[in-house]
Amino acid sequence: MKTVLTRDFLALILSVAVVGLGSGATLPLTALALTDAGYGTAIVGLLTAAQAFGGLLVVPATAWISTRFGSRQVIVGSVLAVAIATVLMQFCSNLWLWALLRMACGAALMLLFTIGEAWVNELADDTNRGRVVAIYATTFTLFQMSGPVLVSQIAGFTAWRFAICGAIFLIALPTLAAIRTNAQTTDLHEPHGSWRHVLPKMPALIVATGFFALFDTLALALSLLPLFAMGHGIDSETAVLFASVVLLGDTTMQFPIGWLADRLGRERVHALMGVLVAVLLPLLPLAIATPWLRWPLLFVLGAAAGSIYTLAIVACGERFEGVALVSTSALVSASWSAASFGGPIVTGALMERAGHDTMLWVLLACALMFLGTLRWERARGIGGVRA
Repeated sequence: MKTVLTRDFLALILSVAVVGLGSGATLPLTALALTDAGYGTAIVGLLTAAQAFGGLLVVPATAWISTRFGSRQVIVGSVLAVAIATVLMQFCSNLWLWALLRMACGAALMLLFTIGEAWVNELADDTNRGRVVAIYATTFTLFQMSGPVLVSQIAGFTAWRFAICGAIFLIALPTLAAIRTNAQTTDLHEPHGSWRHVLPKMPALIVATGFFALFDTLALALSLLPLFAMGHGIDSETAVLFASVVLLGDTTMQFPIGWLADRLGRERVHALMGVLVAVLLPLLPLAIATPWLRWPLLFVLGAAAGSIYTLAIVACGERFEGVALVSTSALVSASWSAASFGGPIVTGALMERAGHDTMLWVLLACALMFLGTLRWERARGIGGVRA
């Protein structure tokens, strides 16, 4: 990338890192505060769902908002909205108001991530897109993972913990101000930029995002992977490491896989990662009893699963531009929200009837669906279309 674009990319990455840290801390902090107040997991779940619902509400208007007000202004406004909503949670205790504030956070974060992903794609080109998007995804993941650590440090400041968390978001504003360029804009009435137009051209990208959102929510966020391991006779101390090794593979291998996609072609590597996941998931119950095999398998599984999402973002930049790219990113974000919200409900009900191994078969079904839609796209030449 040119010098100006490189500087703008680094500034955007730093601002996204700060937002990742803040968002990674907000949800566990909300859960902690509700638990301290005597509420159960049902209320925690509803507040989490409120944030996801707020994000879904804003999806149809994301492209219009971006083109009407400008990408930089919308991102700055989103950061301010999240910061203010988080701070306000410090000074009220009404659950209905908290739900509205979480919805506001969800809507603002949806706008921020949607436009941020589209902007990163526009700062890249087809020769380095895989590596650029991989840096973006890895940075956000690392800082989001640090959120719970931050919560552990500020949990004792009961009177100020939400205010501290909200103030963290504001650190992103100076780095956003350092960005010189702006994301592309197009005519507000561009007929080919609406989500209705781009949706038929990206079924595999929607499924890819849904798969990884489900993988991330079930195996990692809800800690079902360690529970799966303990169900197969692994002690709890070792089982906890399962999720850590998967995360290690996810965070460390995105750049090498992005580099490989830039060299060999994104579509080919995307399909390879899907095949790897589809092969490794059924092998996991057999590999658990073999220590030398389980750890490399988990590492590769994490790398492959994470890259399915990263390469979906890369594909968005390959296929779309301008307002169509913003609409595409909004649909990707909506797929993530819907899968992470509805997937655990369905999977949890199935697991109650059929046991912890059901998680693997649900994930395998989603991986096979991704490969099927990827093949369907290739047969119709959709991957080569640029809108």
